[in-house]
Amino acid sequence: MKIKIIAAVAALLLASGSAAFAQLPTPSTGTNSGSASSWVAGIQAGHNWQSGSVVYGIETDISGTALRTSFSTVLAPQPSIATTSATIDYFGTVRGRLGWTAGPVLFYGTGGLAYGTVDTATSMTGTGTLGVQTNDLRIGWAGGAGIQYKYSPNVIFSLNYLYVDLGHVSFSTNFGFGPEVTSGTVHAQLQAVTLGVSWLFTPDGKGPHAPWEGNYIGGQVGGDWGNKTSASYSAPLLISDMRLKRDIVLIGHLDDGLALYRYRYLWDDTVYVGVMAQEVAEKAPNAVTMGEDGYLRVDYRKLGLQLRTQAEWQALTYGLRL
Repeated sequence: MKIKIIAAVAALLLASGSAAFAQLPTPSTGTNSGSASSWVAGIQAGHNWQSGSVVYGIETDISGTALRTSFSTVLAPQPSIATTSATIDYFGTVRGRLGWTAGPVLFYGTGGLAYGTVDTATSMTGTGTLGVQTNDLRIGWAGGAGIQYKYSPNVIFSLNYLYVDLGHVSFSTNFGFGPEVTSGTVHAQLQAVTLGVSWLFTPDGKGPHAPWEGNYIGGQVGGDWGNKTSASYSAPLLISDMRLKRDIVLIGHLDDGLALYRYRYLWDDTVYVGVMAQEVAEKAPNAVTMGEDGYLRVDYRKLGLQLRTQAEWQALTYGLRL
């Protein structure tokens, strides 16, 4: 039986060899990048101390946003669409503040710790839709400056600028259907400009020892921008059609009787372990499609398999009947 299968494969290769060599598939590749802008809103609280014209203190805040960078890329030469997104939903800071006041106006600078989450998602369509998502809690830094106006003894209006940097998030994925790979980097940073209002008070209710001294709490709203994201894609066209394979050797059968082979593609010396589309079409026709180039493709997911190199396969125990 083994000799018959290999002989049949060899005959088919000879019969269609010229067409295969004349139409060698090439990897589908592409790159893209982008950034985003959004609204931002949050609350803040802190404490001021004052010594003459110098005001110093500590502040913490937490803000929500919808800073989502998203782009789609058409891969060529074989049509396939890759989509990547990176999202910052919220961030918070704990910062020191140092300022100078002239009457009701305060100019300040600030810097400290920042934190937030960065979500990434990437997917590829063309041989079915495949996707991967990640979620990371990041720690970084923040810095900024602003102007505050003391409207009354307890009410403070402010115009604030804040830069938040949560570092770089790198992602690299293999979708499990052949070696389709996405890799990219998110620079999880943003710049925000907000208008705020705060209520200044002291715990004992007797008033501050100096005009700007005491606890305060308030809110702010504005806009932000940033979250620079870039990605590159590679989807090698590893077609399951036996006409594009060489050095084919039967190595066994799966539990359902489907034959498993090791082989090389006509244009590649890597040894793979997989199935032949012509044989899969007889046992599981719903797992086989024909591309515009006339070659057959197998959706390995519908077989409960994953296309692997021989080295990867040898590291597995897969229920073979040899």
